[in-house]
Amino acid sequence: MILLRLFCGALLFLALTAPSVRADDICLGDDEEKAAKALVAALNKVEKMGSPAELFVAYQSIAGNDCIDRFDKNAQSRAKANLLKFGMSLAKAAEAKGILYSSEPVRADGRTSAFRYLEALGDYTEANRVMLKAAQAKSDDPGLFNVAWTVDNGRYGPRDPKSGGRPPYVSPPAYRQELEKIASVNADRFMKAEERDAQGLSGGAVEVAKATMGSLGSLRKAADWMKFLPNGDKPAKVRAEQRGDTVMARPDPMFTQVNAKMYYDFADSVKAKEKAAQLDRKMEASGRAAEKSGEKLKSSITQQSETDQKKFKDKKDALEKELGF
Repeated sequence: MILLRLFCGALLFLALTAPSVRADDICLGDDEEKAAKALVAALNKVEKMGSPAELFVAYQSIAGNDCIDRFDKNAQSRAKANLLKFGMSLAKAAEAKGILYSSEPVRADGRTSAFRYLEALGDYTEANRVMLKAAQAKSDDPGLFNVAWTVDNGRYGPRDPKSGGRPPYVSPPAYRQELEKIASVNADRFMKAEERDAQGLSGGAVEVAKATMGSLGSLRKAADWMKFLPNGDKPAKVRAEQRGDTVMARPDPMFTQVNAKMYYDFADSVKAKEKAAQLDRKMEASGRAAEKSGEKLKSSITQQSETDQKKFKDKKDALEKELGF
């Protein structure tokens, strides 16, 4: 690690001195020459005593530095030649240990994942293979699945000899198809779980509320996986609307209609929105009616109380008169 720190120090010095350059060539300034030579010297030390992981990091930095070959013709070619060898070897070792994917970039401590080594090498075919292996090993991990689904972000294909540009890299259809299989299995799993949850919709009002929460939770999770499938999350939305209809068909909708509305809100179809709006109006009307009933009851209680108080006073006055008070 000490050797790697020396190497990184030389690389940092090269970066810090970059502004002091000649106008026609950013690599020909005196400071740039000193920094580049220091970087090469540090590489030589790492090559003698560094670990394979440290060597890979060093070679990666040298291979991507356009100024190095101005002062050392062998360093960059040596780095590019060894980068593939060390990278493939390290990737193979990491895969054998089960270190398939990690969010951290390539590191010099030997903890880099196989995917990161392959990605750094630009071997997207092998990187995709390892990523699929990782996604299949943790098939119920939505975070890892999302990384696998967006793996092409930041990738570029070979440089166009005419335009000089590099078009975005697009993984083969077979890669996405394998991911869709994972998404489909998870979606089916949550849809089956929802069927079990929904059995409580035929019970009492309390059981309906509990069943609705479990059912909607499963439908939301199923929908999250379905978004990666050709038909999207429509099956989960359709079932949600059906569950809402089931709740509304109960003989006690007054106590369970709020659960139906939760289903309709999630379904989000045109018809479901209309049904939810109708329920809103119905619940608002019920609320106003309940408020009026409450006011009448309060008024009735107040009047009764006043009558009772008057009767009590009259009896009290009569008793006091009788006793001669």
